[in-house]
Amino acid sequence: MNTTSNKSLNDIQFYVTTNYSCGYIKERNARSLVAAPYKKVNAKAYNDLIQSGFRRSGQYVYKPQCKDCQACVPIRLVISNFLLSRSQKRVKKNHKNIQAKILPLAFHQEHYNLYTDYQNKRHQLNSKLEEDIVEYKDFLVSSNVNSKLIEFRDNERLVMVTVVDNIEEGLSAVYTFYDCDEEKKSYGTFSILWLIDYCLKNKLSYLYLGYWINQSNKMKYKINFKPYELMIDGLWKQMSD
Repeated sequence: MNTTSNKSLNDIQFYVTTNYSCGYIKERNARSLVAAPYKKVNAKAYNDLIQSGFRRSGQYVYKPQCKDCQACVPIRLVISNFLLSRSQKRVKKNHKNIQAKILPLAFHQEHYNLYTDYQNKRHQLNSKLEEDIVEYKDFLVSSNVNSKLIEFRDNERLVMVTVVDNIEEGLSAVYTFYDCDEEKKSYGTFSILWLIDYCLKNKLSYLYLGYWINQSNKMKYKINFKPYELMIDGLWKQMSD
């Protein structure tokens, strides 16, 4: 990415982190390119960074910068081109009674309880120490840009929470966690379908889904939403199966 040609990025510098253990591909190290200082990443700069393949985690905006690996590929949906599959139609029908509510970014104990349960069951994390709340707040409740919480309730019972960033041209889906006791209900799929509908209603062009990693089973669901675009050699390209 040529950062020098974009005025919105004039006050931002970029640094490469040291190696850390990759969370997606076993026995690999990873590095990230991080925009700094994070307080300078305003709405305009963030919009340009998202278009260039960056991602947000808490107050930090980054993209993978691994020396010998390009497995993380930015992916987005072009809303006007999206086509519902038969299985996605079933998911929407099965969840027609779920109510979604958009909230300001803030800590809610009920959300945190669902997040902890999700992490324990999906990622086998058993720690429930006080500092976990601090980590949760840093990860999902801290943001320097226009971010929102979307909570999903079924008969008033909280079943899912999605964090999104509003950008000029669309939405960036940051993270979703849900009730893992009802895995077959496809809550994650429903969340993305709801975001697509939201983009349609608000005339937004794109839904950014972060990174697709072919070697990671956790990421393969993202290419079930078609057609989709991948960033290849710095350019967004529509993919066809």
